[in-house]
Amino acid sequence: MAEWDASLDHIIPSSVLPPFWAKFLVGFASLVCFARSYDGDFVFDDSEAIVNNKDLRAETPLGDLWHHDFWGSRLSSNTSHKSYRPLTVLTFRMNYYLSGGFHPKSFHVVNIALHGGICVLLVDVFSVLFGGLQYTSKGRRLNLAPRSSLLAALLFAVHPVHTECVAGVVGRADLLGALFFLLSFLGYCKAFRETTKEGTHSTFWVLLSILLGAVAMLCKEQGITVLGLNAIFDILVIGKLNVLEIVQKVLRKDRLVEAMNYNYYYSLNAWLLLCPWWLCFDWSMGCIPLIKSVGDWRVIALAALWFCLIGLIRQALCSEDSHKRRILTLGLGLLIIPFLPASNLFFRVGFVVAERVLYLPSAGYCMLLTFGFAALSKHTKKKKLIAALILGILFLNMLRCVVRSSEWRSEDQLFQSALSVCPLNAKVHYNVGKNLADKGNQTAAIRYYREAVRLNPKYVHAMNNLGNILKERNELQEAEELLSLAVQIQPDFAAAWMNLGIVQNSLKRFQAAEQSYRTAIKHRRKYPDCYYNLGRLYADLNRHVDALNAWRNATVLKPEHSLAWNNMIILLDNTGNLAQAEAVGREALELIPNDHSLMFSLANVLGKSQKYKESEALFLKAIKAHPNTASYHGNLAVLYHRWGHLDLAKKHYEISLRLDPTASGTKENYGLLRRKLEQMQKKNV
Repeated sequence: MAEWDASLDHIIPSSVLPPFWAKFLVGFASLVCFARSYDGDFVFDDSEAIVNNKDLRAETPLGDLWHHDFWGSRLSSNTSHKSYRPLTVLTFRMNYYLSGGFHPKSFHVVNIALHGGICVLLVDVFSVLFGGLQYTSKGRRLNLAPRSSLLAALLFAVHPVHTECVAGVVGRADLLGALFFLLSFLGYCKAFRETTKEGTHSTFWVLLSILLGAVAMLCKEQGITVLGLNAIFDILVIGKLNVLEIVQKVLRKDRLVEAMNYNYYYSLNAWLLLCPWWLCFDWSMGCIPLIKSVGDWRVIALAALWFCLIGLIRQALCSEDSHKRRILTLGLGLLIIPFLPASNLFFRVGFVVAERVLYLPSAGYCMLLTFGFAALSKHTKKKKLIAALILGILFLNMLRCVVRSSEWRSEDQLFQSALSVCPLNAKVHYNVGKNLADKGNQTAAIRYYREAVRLNPKYVHAMNNLGNILKERNELQEAEELLSLAVQIQPDFAAAWMNLGIVQNSLKRFQAAEQSYRTAIKHRRKYPDCYYNLGRLYADLNRHVDALNAWRNATVLKPEHSLAWNNMIILLDNTGNLAQAEAVGREALELIPNDHSLMFSLANVLGKSQKYKESEALFLKAIKAHPNTASYHGNLAVLYHRWGHLDLAKKHYEISLRLDPTASGTKENYGLLRRKLEQMQKKNV
């Protein structure tokens, strides 16, 4: 390998070859590329895996992490994603605890640091893969390929395809999986440190390698593939198996079978490694049109992929140069083996292309690319041209990383960037629309939701969200049509059934609305929002007992459901059940002590019960929390009016009318108070 490594001497100066400076350079390059993402928001999948994941909160027992999937659902649930990554979730929980809440900056900093650590670790990994295992008499491992290992690590550090893993907090699963994958491999290498006899190994290091492999698997399922890489390394480097001799024996006995299943998605993954300029947060839903005939020009990509792979495999198996065989085999192993769990060959994984699953395989690609540059440099006289090419690739990749990291800082930038890459992806249009709707731009959101439904006529989530917006704009007929179509396509879509019930309620079709709510609850038994809306329906129908029962169910399922508590208090108040209303209000405030709307509702009840002092205290607390709410001042004024504190009543009537001059009830009460004050003044005179 020394000869191959020396061919890079005009590209990698000797001054950066000492281990410290090599690792410092790689670590620094990795930080420069992705530092721009440190103050980004939680974007895309971060919301479900982190912000909405109850496993991060202290009230969830730590033991539950071992029974839940990555998104916080029970593994036994039909809705579970079945992605089992408890150690990654544990790091999110530690982040949440140490930063005092959901502050994305601390989460991003950890991801950037992990990527930097992995890149530094890869300097050692590549030195073993390129140079093999040789030790000094004192047991120190020799780095026989310092230039190759440094260049491969630099190529990995600045590869733009890693942006999703580093800039997206959810990518930590891939980062942790890669970290322990590499530590497991290095531990396995230590087990075979040459001492007195060739083949001597340490049981401790073998067991530690297996343990680290298990940790990698508990961070990301892909981590288990380290066992495959260790096996190949053992066979080629430790066992010194001559693959060429075996292949020659096989060829003399049987003809090779040339049956290969060409897969366009594999070629697209390869293209993302080769030319990571077109990157997208999601590659599903029409982003990659299917190849329907052999006449499709994209078949060329399949042919190119397998032509390159077959060429590399042939060289890895049949080259007479043993160093070349070993490096190519290990490089292909590091490229292919970690990719196998995401290949859909053994089981369906729910996606066809995802940039984050290329994190570990890209290390194999960088190794092969480095070897290719070394071979090219060895056999050509234009070494300056090759040096310029490598530096150009490193510079362009670093630039692309900086730009892409900036796009991952917010959902707005991330989703907009995908429109030019995957204009046929319904999910991209859906996410752009959802982001616009969250910002209050309903008109633009409708446009993107309609495009998502046009691109994918069975996209029920887009139909549901579009139906919701149309409902808010009082376009009830079209909203009902969309939501009805959504539940027809997916009969167990509980959220769409609930929203359909809300629309039907607005259309005064009460029986149909009740049936829709009941169907939603049938498909999602623990659905507090649906019980809340069912209670509103019963209240409209004057079915007060049913309404109270529905709202009570909502609060049992979600004790912090403020609206359900409030509606119970108000209904009991309006029907004259003041004692029961007071009891419910006190129960609610024990559970949600800082909810100003509950303070206001209970204050009204206490005022009617002539518990003026306690009522006043609650009104004042509510006003302190929301000083510009006109009704809070208006109702406090009514309390003072009844209580006989007329000056205070006048003060709060006037504040209320300044905040809301159109409040007719407040105007009327204020008029009565003024007349009373005038009469009192005349009597005094």
